[in-house]
Amino acid sequence: MSQRIVVVGGGIVGLASAFRLLERAPEARVTVLEKEPSVGKHQSSHNSGVMHCGLYYKPGSRRAKLAVKGVRQMAEFCQSHSVPHEVCGKVVVATAEEEIPRLHTLFERGNTNGLRGLRLLTPEQLREIEPHAAGIAAIHVPEEGIADYPRVCEALVGEIVARGGEVVTGALVTAIRRDGAGWRVIHTGGDHACDWVVTCGGLHSDRLAALTGRPRRTRIVPFRGEYYLIRPERQFLARNLIYPVPDPAFPFLGVHFTRMIRGGVEAGPNAVLALAREGYTKSNINVSDLLDALTFSGLWRFLRRYPRACWQELRRSFSKELFCRSLQRLVPEIRIEDLLPGGSGVRAQAMTPEGSLVDDFDLIEGEREIHVVNAPSPAATASLAIGEEVAGMLVARM
Repeated sequence: MSQRIVVVGGGIVGLASAFRLLERAPEARVTVLEKEPSVGKHQSSHNSGVMHCGLYYKPGSRRAKLAVKGVRQMAEFCQSHSVPHEVCGKVVVATAEEEIPRLHTLFERGNTNGLRGLRLLTPEQLREIEPHAAGIAAIHVPEEGIADYPRVCEALVGEIVARGGEVVTGALVTAIRRDGAGWRVIHTGGDHACDWVVTCGGLHSDRLAALTGRPRRTRIVPFRGEYYLIRPERQFLARNLIYPVPDPAFPFLGVHFTRMIRGGVEAGPNAVLALAREGYTKSNINVSDLLDALTFSGLWRFLRRYPRACWQELRRSFSKELFCRSLQRLVPEIRIEDLLPGGSGVRAQAMTPEGSLVDDFDLIEGEREIHVVNAPSPAATASLAIGEEVAGMLVARM
């Protein structure tokens, strides 16, 4: 009898995992359950649309390996499925002398991770690529690009269905129980018996894994990232992607400029604690999510570890002037009147009880179960490679 596999979560990682499973085990009966009316409604569509290629990540880590592999797979998938994308390259810009050693470390890390064509740039070479960027040195990352991730999700659904799989929307999973040797997944649309369960819950990944009886050793703490759009007549200030050298005092990449695949240029994101796991605005409050975060010791230890940076991020969230000032470090000509209200996203970031952000993709295996419990950026870029990893783990045990 063919194996029955239920994938919980119809974001880009869940869809890519189902697609890769059907590639590896075409006889399997694969069902994706998604709580929203359509797929890819959260992190998969609330992101910058960048194809990240593994510059920042610790050599040898799953995140580094899958980002490098994944960016090439994503470009190929977009090409073969007529999904809008562009490998346009990006620059990472140092604007102060103290950033130069960190820039060189990034350059070495990127080369170690296997990125192609990295170049250290002089200020003159930087201005040839981004004429309005200010910097005393930079790295050019030619493999970086932009993609239409919602369209990727649509293409993945097409591949899953064409291979005999099923994608069920409007199916909020409420319980996952043992059922003989396998599992029974109960959801708002009914229930599914299966031999194997894979959870790819994004913003709810820790809770989904816990439904199988697994302890929550880490917890998702949601950080909202807010963007501004650049006024159309001023979009010439950024040709493609302009990033700062990451600040070691705060574990996020910092605000940057991104040309979007559907047109326009956006600036951001910051990183502020969201009051709901799907809290895309300041007024979105979910009491259960908020209590879950506030009663977690790891959050308080994180806040004590980064008090100044957290306070600055919060101030910048409420001050367009401070946001603009951060952007002017990269592009001095940007003005406060150039910034129009933009969108936002929420990062599903796993945090340890000690207050550290989990710095790698975290895939946990159990008895006939696999859980993707931490897949922050660059998970969209690396989704096909993550899916390959999930499929390889499961097929090896089937």
